[in-house]
Amino acid sequence: MTSTASIDIRRTSTAPIDPMIYGHFLESAFFGNIEGGVFDEGSPLSYDGPGARNGLRGDVIKLCRELGLPVVRWPGGNFTSPYHWEDGIGPRDRRPRRLELAWGEEESNRFGTDEFLAWCNEVGTAPYLGHSCRDVDEAVRWVEYTNYGGDTEYTRQRARNGHAEPYGVKYWGLGNEVYGQWQMGYRPAAAYAADAREHAQFMHAVDPSLKFVAVGLTDDRQGWTEEVLKAVGDRIDYLSFHLYGSTTQLVDGAAEYDAIVAQSQYFESRIQEYSALVSGLAARYGRERPLGLALDEWNIRHVEPEAWPDPLPSEDGGTAPRDVDGVPTDQRRRVNRWSPRTLADALFYAGVFHALHRAAGLDVPVTMANTVNLLNANGVVVARPGGAVRAATYHVWDLYQNHLGPVALDVDVRSSARLAAVRQGDERDHHGEYQARSATIPDLDVTATQDGTSVKVAVINRHRDAPITARFTVDGRSDGLPARAAVKDLGADVDDVLASNTLSAPDRVALRDRGVVDVPDRTYDFPPHSITLLSFDFS
Repeated sequence: MTSTASIDIRRTSTAPIDPMIYGHFLESAFFGNIEGGVFDEGSPLSYDGPGARNGLRGDVIKLCRELGLPVVRWPGGNFTSPYHWEDGIGPRDRRPRRLELAWGEEESNRFGTDEFLAWCNEVGTAPYLGHSCRDVDEAVRWVEYTNYGGDTEYTRQRARNGHAEPYGVKYWGLGNEVYGQWQMGYRPAAAYAADAREHAQFMHAVDPSLKFVAVGLTDDRQGWTEEVLKAVGDRIDYLSFHLYGSTTQLVDGAAEYDAIVAQSQYFESRIQEYSALVSGLAARYGRERPLGLALDEWNIRHVEPEAWPDPLPSEDGGTAPRDVDGVPTDQRRRVNRWSPRTLADALFYAGVFHALHRAAGLDVPVTMANTVNLLNANGVVVARPGGAVRAATYHVWDLYQNHLGPVALDVDVRSSARLAAVRQGDERDHHGEYQARSATIPDLDVTATQDGTSVKVAVINRHRDAPITARFTVDGRSDGLPARAAVKDLGADVDDVLASNTLSAPDRVALRDRGVVDVPDRTYDFPPHSITLLSFDFS
């Protein structure tokens, strides 16, 4: 049975959308992100020859170029805390092999600063380098190596390593999750804030154009954000925070669909709350420097029973087949880093982008976001020895950054809804159950943007089975909208909500172009479990 809804687009209320919200993330020593991913020495698919380009996967670069990457964060993540950048420069065969303590792997250091920046140049993206914020001299010398134009030992090393001119790296992270005891260099807020201020001061002395991302924390019971803003709020450009959703991979995984698509609402509530906190603290301490939030880690984690056999990568993409029949499914869980991104995940990602669009007009908006990860490890691109494929979620980025407009409009949506217990990230209570809060989840989630004379409306129909017919108005008037629209959709022709793409079936979940269609009576039928973009031309 088809239900009905109304969508009123308000062209009088606008806010710019920062394109950096469509950014990405790479982490070294992490489940095929780098080695076997963007970097694969000896592969017939990689560049061969001298210099830092050697070993970069050409097929991965091609897919990334096609998508367009506004910014990419590296080397992590947790990997940032114990990383020493000088281990990763110079002749590869002379670089030290280290036991790294973030993921318990051996790091070859064959992919380092020059390789990452060469890759960024090939792809056409802005690099965002994360430093541990544990050694100010090391941080200063890294800026000197990448950005300084004079004649010093570090600039001579850069020239010997194949890049005489400065790289001009603009974005720098001052630590990663320093509030957590899982980080090397964990310390309380006041100590971190003092270190961040010293790092920013002297890194700026090398290059005054740098933009800094300081470590933030949405849970401010320990006063973390207040300490940071008080100490270094006049020197930073972004305050970071991290959000993760979670879905349980059991045999009947399709039952998780509703939980997956609802979690974008959890993200939206945390974004709104954190923006209000930061805005209030900035005003309290007289911080007038323009500040943005950097959601520089976010994703939805696919969690499975620890008792299952370890997940391994399939040659075709995703996880290799395993026998889990009869294996206990107790409360202990782990993240499956090789699980493929599904159509359900795609609708979740789209919901997060809608939340970011709605937050664009806040006093402290999210002006950078970096999903974990770009490649493999639950990324938007999957690479295997035989080739690379666009994950289902690749097409969400394509839709939102390449086909929507740069200015967000207000939208009033009235649709059917359901009351649900929405998971609050991947946190669990003492029983091992997900923490959840009751919330009303509308079946339709809508964002609208302005692009010159066009209004582009993206509509998520979260309902798993039912189409929804929506009637459009503009500023409350039904006669203000053109009667035809260009239409693209994702998932409308897919029956399985957990469908994913593989090397052998690369377009199972993909963006479909429906051309220009009539919108009779300014109504449109939105298929279940789908994302639809309608572009109305007002010229």
